[in-house]
Amino acid sequence: MEKVEFVVVGAGLSGLATALVLAEAGAEVLVVERGDYPGSKNVTGGRLYLGPVRSYLPDLWEEAPLERRVVKERLTMMAPGSSITAELSSERFRNPPFPSYTLLHATFDRWFADQASARGAMVISGYKVDDVLQKDGKVIGIVSSGDEIHADAVVAADGALSFMAEKTGLLKPRAAKNYAVAAKEIIELPPHVIEDRFGVENDEGTAQLFFGSLTAGIHGGGFLYTNQASLSLGLVLAIQDLMDKSGPNLSNEESAFSPHNLLEAFKDRSEIRPLIADGHSVEYSAHIIPEGGFRALPRLFTDGMLIVGDAAGFTLNLGVTVRGMDLALVSGVLAARALLRARERADFSSASLSYYETLIKESFIWEDLKTFQHMPDFLSNPRIYERYPSMACDLLEQILWVGEGTKEKLSTTILRTVRQNLFRISVLRDLFTMRKI
Repeated sequence: MEKVEFVVVGAGLSGLATALVLAEAGAEVLVVERGDYPGSKNVTGGRLYLGPVRSYLPDLWEEAPLERRVVKERLTMMAPGSSITAELSSERFRNPPFPSYTLLHATFDRWFADQASARGAMVISGYKVDDVLQKDGKVIGIVSSGDEIHADAVVAADGALSFMAEKTGLLKPRAAKNYAVAAKEIIELPPHVIEDRFGVENDEGTAQLFFGSLTAGIHGGGFLYTNQASLSLGLVLAIQDLMDKSGPNLSNEESAFSPHNLLEAFKDRSEIRPLIADGHSVEYSAHIIPEGGFRALPRLFTDGMLIVGDAAGFTLNLGVTVRGMDLALVSGVLAARALLRARERADFSSASLSYYETLIKESFIWEDLKTFQHMPDFLSNPRIYERYPSMACDLLEQILWVGEGTKEKLSTTILRTVRQNLFRISVLRDLFTMRKI
């Protein structure tokens, strides 16, 4: 039996942020990661919004191995045989402080672990936690391969399906509607090819989100982020919809609705093929992410333990922006602050650690999740992925098409489309629902 002050389970962004702040304050902290190295098991779309994070970790970003600063935003709605892309290119994004960057977990998380280690944290990879050690209802450590490590407090940073949060009763039985599966490829391309194809220079990059027919009626969407010498391309798909369409075996290669097959079909779209042409796929990964939002948040603390990042459900999908990494990093910082306060008081009870929830509620994490608490319901509307993209693409195609004979007035084309598609109870209900978001 060994004893340390703090054990962090999971070397992702939230766990490493917790460890770094604790170690900076002189606390003894052990980070255990089941992957071969920090970042080896971590999957994300690959974009970090730095605006919310800078004040919490102000000295971290000058040397961080970030990929490209995003200066172009693209949003594409897809119908079965057509699409519309809106692009925003803004000088505001090109001037410091730069609002967001793309990153690769396998690179960034290893560097981040080194930063925590340099401050005194112990980071051990290839270490699988089998159980949570409890005594009289209080978490007092972890168990791995029969070995016990005791701690004053434990931080669960073990992802969306946190077994630690489940074992301690913080995470109630999971509802499939509150989770999604992300399938992603890393496609290597030379930097100059990326810059030519996306119209950017040097370390500039593009972020592009997709919604519509690419998900075959499933609640979700696609993403493409430019890295220095690769593209991150993938889909996020609601698990409940996948189960309804293809059964509980989501990885069934025979199903047209498997994440792998849907991603392959996405890559074969005429909008995507030129962007990834001559690229080499060097990595494929899949990952479960929380999508329940504010109303699905679990209890964040118990005697001797806090939960952070994906384990706490801290993600925010607005359709046009998808955030998780900034929430993860800041939740880790706030968890460390709560633990340091408990350390000063020598009190790691639930009452003492409730200060973590107080800090979360005072932060942008709570406020943003609360503001957009109706977003999961709005995004689960199948008309967003089937009807509306087809309607918009069809209308724009009619306006731009020049065929034989005379062309009718633009106002006639628009009014006919409006009468045929918008004057319906379902559409009016959707417009009414939008006021909540």
